[in-house]
Amino acid sequence: MLLLQAVLLLLVLPSHGQDPTTEETLVPLSPPKGSCSGWMAGIPGHPGHNGVPGRDGRDGNPGEKGEKGDPGVLGPKGDTGETGMTGLEGPRGFPGIPGRKGEPGESAYVYRSAFSMGLETRVIVPNVPIRFTKIFYNQQNHYDGSTGKFHCNIPGLYYFSYHITVYLKDMKVSLFKKDKAVIFTYDQYQDKNVDQASGSVLLHLMTGDEVWLQVYGEGDHNGLYADNVNDSIFSGFLLYHDIN
Repeated sequence: MLLLQAVLLLLVLPSHGQDPTTEETLVPLSPPKGSCSGWMAGIPGHPGHNGVPGRDGRDGNPGEKGEKGDPGVLGPKGDTGETGMTGLEGPRGFPGIPGRKGEPGESAYVYRSAFSMGLETRVIVPNVPIRFTKIFYNQQNHYDGSTGKFHCNIPGLYYFSYHITVYLKDMKVSLFKKDKAVIFTYDQYQDKNVDQASGSVLLHLMTGDEVWLQVYGEGDHNGLYADNVNDSIFSGFLLYHDIN
């Protein structure tokens, strides 16, 4: 019996030259209780199959907050949204700072120069100023009835006109400026008839200039006429004064 146990023990021990790390270590099985003294262990069985996976474990505690990452790439511009409703009018603001003083404007003063004179006598001397002494308007006294001349006191643009009654003789009259005839008017008298002649002109005058009417010729063309129902009139007035 002892000899049999020794043989079994030799079979269980690794043989000489074997690597104990590459082979499974055989553990002698203890004989079951109650067996006979002559019991001999069997050959080890194959490993069993893997068991069924266990249930998922519980969630762990939240970790610490990580560091802020780098900014991402700028995306494309989005579409324009719809216009919103107009808001309520806000409160009135405070008055602004006064602006700079403006440039001086043109003077509000109105320059006046005008006259309208009528003929009172039929005695007309040729080649000298005709003296109109019947006053229709001469508030500024720029027309001198004693000389028959208009004197310019305000430089600017003037309008002159005359309306003459012609009777008994032909009429030739001219308007003078500074001793120079500017315009001429001629009217041929018709026997036993009263005729009319007129003329007008725009003139630019400087201070001191003079304007008048006179008959030219040798006296046979001085048919200017005036009475209580027929007038011969000489008028003029300032249109625009010179700014400078």
